[in-house]
Amino acid sequence: MTTLSAAASGTFSIGDKTIHRLGFGAMRITGDGIWGPPADPDEALRVLGRLGDLGVNFVDTADSYGPDISEQLIAQGLKPYADDLLIATKGGLTRTGPNQWIPVGRPEYLIQQVHKSLRQLGVERIDLWQLHRIDPKVPADEQFDAIKSLIADGLIANAGLSEVSVEDIKAAGKYFDVATVQNRYNLVDRTSEAVLDYCTEQGIGFIPWFPLAAGDLAQSGGVVDEAAKKYEASPSQIALAWVLKRSPVMLPIPGTSKVKHLEQNVAAAGIELSDEDFATLDEAGRKAFAKSESSQD
Repeated sequence: MTTLSAAASGTFSIGDKTIHRLGFGAMRITGDGIWGPPADPDEALRVLGRLGDLGVNFVDTADSYGPDISEQLIAQGLKPYADDLLIATKGGLTRTGPNQWIPVGRPEYLIQQVHKSLRQLGVERIDLWQLHRIDPKVPADEQFDAIKSLIADGLIANAGLSEVSVEDIKAAGKYFDVATVQNRYNLVDRTSEAVLDYCTEQGIGFIPWFPLAAGDLAQSGGVVDEAAKKYEASPSQIALAWVLKRSPVMLPIPGTSKVKHLEQNVAAAGIELSDEDFATLDEAGRKAFAKSESSQD
């Protein structure tokens, strides 16, 4: 493993921008509970400053991270923005305290938050804006129509969804082209397998959050541990390499507040799993997921 560039992960196009598939999630550059400023603001800014050197040109954030802190740090650490940099943000979750997330999908609120993100990021148009959650208290059509109006007004270039089903994607698609879907997905969590398959078929970017998890498979003697030894990598790097190989529309965004961890994550882009090793990991991951599902019944 010699490559230390996100360019090794391949590319994917969102609208008129082509990005390297391995991106950066900017949730962890905030305080505990994703609340308030980070414990070490200078290190958080160093992380952001290192992204360009490592070929990372896709950054994912949200107005609820901090709240506001993540977007503000991105503007502070990355402006003037590189031409090839795509910053994605999200709206639709409000914060009442650490680790508390409340969906609010009223159209006027979503529109307000887009204007707020524009100001905080210091841009005239958001490259990719995602509905953080579909608010069950508000008709989904009203939320989708608000997004349609934001695109028509030129405030956002592309729109995506988060934590949705295939049916949700199809429903939103009647109002706007769904550019990306951001669902939880990793080697041992296959809840969104059908959504990923649909996105792959339709050419929709799939942004897996919590992509590094490998569960018990990473323990000593597990298949992830064995693969890590074979490729001279860490278990989390193997889990990330597997995610990248799983689908050409996969856009993982591992996040961190430490430069060292950022570099370790980017190094995973240089790991080329063999088809045999990928299949072995895939089978073990599916079995682990099925086992976890049955234990919850």
